[in-house]
Amino acid sequence: MTNGKLCAILKSKKGTAFPLTVAVTLALLLFLCAASEGIRLMIIAQGVRDAVQSAVISTVNDNYENVYHGVREGYSGAYQPSAAEFEQSLNYGDIYSRLDKVLGLTQENGYQVKYTGNNVEFRISGLSVSLRNMPLAPSNPDNTNGFLADTVIRLEVPVSFAGNLLPPMIINVKVQAKYMPLF
Repeated sequence: MTNGKLCAILKSKKGTAFPLTVAVTLALLLFLCAASEGIRLMIIAQGVRDAVQSAVISTVNDNYENVYHGVREGYSGAYQPSAAEFEQSLNYGDIYSRLDKVLGLTQENGYQVKYTGNNVEFRISGLSVSLRNMPLAPSNPDNTNGFLADTVIRLEVPVSFAGNLLPPMIINVKVQAKYMPLF
């Protein structure tokens, strides 16, 4: 359809533009629904990422007591003196219970689930926490690597657009926290 024919249809007073107007309106409505669903998925993913980040920062803060000995010596390794040596002292914390408190999750079939009414809003699983300790007495104690906590969690959000035709959004949310001494 050329631009001239389209203008002629729109200017016509015979009512031939009515189906075109309905089609354009439905297309715009469909686009608006898809965009709002995409925004909903992004908001849920952002909220879960922020909650995981808060829980991981709490875990890193729980290691403060262990890290302090290393900071006092000029680097931030989590070690405790033991007899004549130092032993690595790491606290992985309980990130799931912190997420349960922050997000209001319930445990169900190996998943942490958030409900909205009777519907599942999202599910998380597969929490993996990796703590990277500073080496004991490094040759270069500049704290560039620091005490790091890498966390990965699997987020699954059912898509409510188009019924059950679309698969759920499944992503891995990655968060990294670092202990940095201020003084």
